[in-house]
Amino acid sequence: MLSRTLCTEFFAMKPINDTFLRALKREHTDYTPLWLMRQAGRYLPEYNATRARLGSFLALAKCPEAACEVTLQPVDRYGLDAAILFSDILTVPDAMGLGLSFVAGEGPVFAKPVQSEEAVNALYVPDIEDSLGYVTEAVRVIRRELNNRVPLIGFSGSPFTLACYMVEGGSSKDFATIKKMMYSRPDLLHRILDVNARAVTAYLNAQIQAGALAVQIFDTWGGALADGYFEEFSLKYMKQIVDGLIRENDGEKVPVILFTKGGGLWLKEMAATGVDCIGLDWTVNLTKARACVQDTVALQGNLDPAVLFADETSIRREARRVIDSFGKVGNGGHVFNLGHGINQHTDPEAVRILVDEVHNYSRQMHAA
Repeated sequence: MLSRTLCTEFFAMKPINDTFLRALKREHTDYTPLWLMRQAGRYLPEYNATRARLGSFLALAKCPEAACEVTLQPVDRYGLDAAILFSDILTVPDAMGLGLSFVAGEGPVFAKPVQSEEAVNALYVPDIEDSLGYVTEAVRVIRRELNNRVPLIGFSGSPFTLACYMVEGGSSKDFATIKKMMYSRPDLLHRILDVNARAVTAYLNAQIQAGALAVQIFDTWGGALADGYFEEFSLKYMKQIVDGLIRENDGEKVPVILFTKGGGLWLKEMAATGVDCIGLDWTVNLTKARACVQDTVALQGNLDPAVLFADETSIRREARRVIDSFGKVGNGGHVFNLGHGINQHTDPEAVRILVDEVHNYSRQMHAA
């Protein structure tokens, strides 16, 4: 475990609202804090206006001031308990020179997919400040503009999730290319994953040094792996990252959240990596998950994002159901979130209803 002190007095200040950080550390809070995966996104008209002004997603992500603008939009609109850095999970492989672009109707595409031994051996850990300085600058700008209202979350994709895009050359429905490599040339995939793990460790540490107060590892595709293979090809490398992260700044713990979509089978194993919190997708029973980990870590989640397409009564009912499923918080920790990213077609008013219900209804679960 590494320790590093931030140089500026401003960054050393605690957020005025630190409910999210206290929940991650399983300390007492007055209510269940709430943030949403993909909370800065296309469901918000103000986001679309900013993106249109910049011209493209990548231009937006690579402009620190614009990234700050969209990061703050959902916090300003809803009074959420945390902000999350606006960026993309594929910035790290892009910095490796793989040629990232976004194609309409296809999503992310790499010009140089990693599908040969030569391509694997050419991979390297990029210099973070040199190639990803726009991200760390965005973190600094966001921290300044947040003015310590709420914590800022940094993030990265997991080594396996990044490898999926790198090997497939973009999005995939069956992951045939990377799974072929995993079964026939596991040595090559292990090489990719090790490079990715070292790069992600450096990337997240740079975000922490720039001012991120917590970090989340998005293992979006880890759940596509069979039992046994998840532990070898995904979890192992996420633990490598956790072991190398800066976990304390200026005497304050920097919590780590691990989110594996489809990872409900491996909760005990994930809890044993040393993370502070496990994110759950909407298929996981929160009561059973809590019983499984025995409050050794906090839990985050796990409302089905599709609930936000329903009417107000249904949204409030389903929010209460998630809160009731976790139960009286006691010595545990619960951060309310969706079980995956918010859908771009969500009505912004639905999010306001959700925030209102969670902030008010959850208070009874925190009473002594």
